[in-house]
Amino acid sequence: MSKSVLLIVTGSIAAYKSLEVIRQLRSLAINVTVILSKGGSEFVTPLSLAALSGNQVYSDLFSLQDESEMGHIRLSREHDLIAVIPASANIIAKIANGLCDDLASTTLLASNKPIIIAPAMNSFMWNNSATLRNIKQLQADGIEIIEPAAGELACGEVGEGKLASVENIVERIADKLQANQPLKGLSALVTAGPTFEPIDPVRFIGNRSSGKQGYAIAAALANAGAKVTLIKGETAEAPPLGIDIINVETAEQMLAACKNALPVDIGVFCAAVADWKVKNAHESKLKKRANQTSPQIELTPNPDILKTIATLKQNRPKMIIGFAAETEAVEKNALGKLKSKNCDMVVANDVSGSKVFGKDCTSAYFMTAKSSRYLPDISKKELALELVEEIKRFFGVAN
Repeated sequence: MSKSVLLIVTGSIAAYKSLEVIRQLRSLAINVTVILSKGGSEFVTPLSLAALSGNQVYSDLFSLQDESEMGHIRLSREHDLIAVIPASANIIAKIANGLCDDLASTTLLASNKPIIIAPAMNSFMWNNSATLRNIKQLQADGIEIIEPAAGELACGEVGEGKLASVENIVERIADKLQANQPLKGLSALVTAGPTFEPIDPVRFIGNRSSGKQGYAIAAALANAGAKVTLIKGETAEAPPLGIDIINVETAEQMLAACKNALPVDIGVFCAAVADWKVKNAHESKLKKRANQTSPQIELTPNPDILKTIATLKQNRPKMIIGFAAETEAVEKNALGKLKSKNCDMVVANDVSGSKVFGKDCTSAYFMTAKSSRYLPDISKKELALELVEEIKRFFGVAN
């Protein structure tokens, strides 16, 4: 199947170079659809973009014809990659701060696909602390930046901010679309974040978890070509791009979502699931009153999501990886979990002393029935990549 790119052209004098980007992408049999921002239309016309791309050009968020089919959602889903070329300081600021007041910014916010941007602007604008701060945020969100070149700018000044060469841009897009994907054809389910078990409509019982590790694993699996479903509890982290996301709150909701996501080839159970829930959660808020004794809260066990999925007679994932957050006897407890819950592998963390929760780095044991490997002091993204290597070995997949 041919690849497709959604190209967003924004307000920069370098917008005319988008025409050559389209021509070269088309020569590589890559389908291109264009969104032209209001600013971009001051430099290039919809007619020229449509003539080169062979597709309709979109520009109006409030078009009755386009939006009758939720055009911004459709456009964000139907393409393999979104490229913003050129990316003005304005669109960079919008993406970094989640603003969406036109078709381009709304489509970007609604997207679940990889995004590449190629900035172009005056050198002082590029080096402004606000722009640099926004670029750093985009990189943290997983958006790839094609750095601008240095040279003579359209305004007559000399410095950084010149759009990267068309050849460089096209090569980066093509590489992204054709990147090595050793897990292509496999599907994966990843759980992440905490579960919250209500005491009443205001209060809950939960576990400490930022979701960072689960998100990193989901992103690494997607980058390796797997079709990923991420089932997540409430977190403050920005979810990774290019995956299906299901939001849940309680352990029962997470279990139901996991069952609905089956069958999959790989199950990675990284969520910090609350082991207990309130047996009879109150429908109204418990009020604190003077001279009142503390309310009596009766707990009951939550379903064991990992064990339930790992012991299924039908639709059990071919490889199941459980996570064990331990405060003592890490290896012993992880080995016990490996056996009792029928896992193929357990990743065990020592979480005592606030070592892991909410942090960007971790240490972990990778344990199977035949081996144990310790990974000290690595980032959670690096751990995710190591886990992908373990999965490749399990399935006998070569690079």
